[in-house]
Amino acid sequence: MLDVFFLGTGGIMPTRERNVPAIALRYGGEVLLFDVGEGTIRQMNTAKLSPMRIEKIFITHFHGDHYLGLAALIQTMNLWKRRRPLHIYGPERTIEFVQNFLSSGFFRSGFEVHVHEIGEVRLKFRGYEVWSFEVEHGVPALGYVFKENDRRGKFLPEKLAQYSLRPGPLLGRLEREGVLKINGREVHIEDVTGPRRKGVKVVYSGDTRPAERTALFARNADLLVHDATYLSPADRGESYHSTVEEACALAERADVKLLALFHRAFRYGYDEYASAASEICRSLGVEFLVPRDFDALTFGPKGRKLWRLVR
Repeated sequence: MLDVFFLGTGGIMPTRERNVPAIALRYGGEVLLFDVGEGTIRQMNTAKLSPMRIEKIFITHFHGDHYLGLAALIQTMNLWKRRRPLHIYGPERTIEFVQNFLSSGFFRSGFEVHVHEIGEVRLKFRGYEVWSFEVEHGVPALGYVFKENDRRGKFLPEKLAQYSLRPGPLLGRLEREGVLKINGREVHIEDVTGPRRKGVKVVYSGDTRPAERTALFARNADLLVHDATYLSPADRGESYHSTVEEACALAERADVKLLALFHRAFRYGYDEYASAASEICRSLGVEFLVPRDFDALTFGPKGRKLWRLVR
C-alpha cells in the first residue's frame, strides 16, 4: 500500500490557505519526502507524519520555496535524538548548497547526513525504485518517479494442481527462488501464477515548463503531480512554469491515470482555480484533482482512494 500526502500545494510563497511545496510518500513504514519548503515540519506534525521515519529527501531544485524547510526538519530530528543516517538527493550543486545551508547558525546535526548530487539516474531500493529526469526551469532541476516493484501474479489453483503443489514449504521455496525441480522437471513461478501485477507509479515534475522528458517518464503513471502554476500564458509571462492547460495536455498525451495540478500561484483562490481547471481538463478527457494541503491518496489492493488528513 502506498500513501501520497500533499503537505504543501502552493507555489512561490505560503498563504493562510496553503503552504509551499512538499509531498510525502509513505511506503512500507518508510516516509520519502519530495521537496521541503519552509514550514514542512509544521505540516508534517499536523498530518501526524513522524520526521523520524524519513530516510530519503529528494529536492527538485534550489529555489527557496522548495528547500528552505530543510534546516528546521533536520534540527527537529536532532532534538528527537535521531541516530540513523539521512540521505538527501538533488540536482547539480546540491552538495554545495546543502552543506552551506546546514553549516549556518549554531547547530550541527548529531547524525550523518549523506548528500547525493545526481543527474538522470535510476536508484534501486527495497521494494521500489526512484528515477530522476531533467526538467525545464531555467536552473538545474529534476523531476522524480517513484516506481513500486512489480509483483508476481496470484497463484492459480488449477496450475498448482498440475504439479501437485499445495501451500507448504515447497511452495514457499518456489516463491523465494523462482524455480524448483519436481520429478526432474523445472517449474518456474510464472508457470503457476497469473499475470504480473504492476507496481504503483507516481511522478512529480517539480517546477517546469511542459517538457517531453516529463511526458516520457510519466507514461502510464497512476499519478502525475505536475506544475500548473498559472491559468493562462499571459499570467505566466517569461517564467519557467506550466499552465493548467499545458499540464492537462501533457497528462493526456502520456496516458496518465490521474493528474494532480500543483504549485498553484498565490493570486488564485481555490474555487476560481478549480473551476477553470475543471473546464480545461474535462475538455481534454483528463481525470484530475486540485489538491488542498493535507489531502492524501491511498493506492492499495482495492484501488485508489482520496481522503483528508485535517478537516
